[in-house]
Amino acid sequence: MTRRALNLTGFAGSSALMAYALYAQYGLDLTPCPLCVFQRVGVIALGLGFLLAAVQNPSGWGRHIYTAFIGLAAGGTAAVAARHLWLQNLPPDRVPACGPDLGYLLETLPLGDVLRQVFTGSGECATIDWSFLGLSMPAWVLIAVTVIGLAGLAANLLAKSAPATDKRA
Repeated sequence: MTRRALNLTGFAGSSALMAYALYAQYGLDLTPCPLCVFQRVGVIALGLGFLLAAVQNPSGWGRHIYTAFIGLAAGGTAAVAARHLWLQNLPPDRVPACGPDLGYLLETLPLGDVLRQVFTGSGECATIDWSFLGLSMPAWVLIAVTVIGLAGLAANLLAKSAPATDKRA
């Protein structure tokens, strides 16, 4: 499989994650908490990294730039999902109090304060509204972005690009 095909596969995987997130929100009526929103941003960034790498299909140092971007997007998203999972597994007496929603925070506070407050966590992020095979949604996001991210790193560092075709008549 060529690097371009592998990057398109990574884009498809990221798109599938976002499609399910939107289905969960609008089809299952699950409101995303602030940490869910940041995980979505990370998955979108990961998907864009894969798409741009597939479209440009760079060689040399260009593929290393895409590798770094894909690694940062996957790693950042995995870190947010791990933090979310940690909040969900706190004992009930250690769960932080619920705070204002993300929209209100963005309207009233500087971005740095919003990020600090979101990553400190709130009670709404500790609620488990959905699970599959005993794992909550942030656990599945953590697994998925880790697998997709590692595959993206391998694809862009190890896979060969498609051979150039000879256009001479």
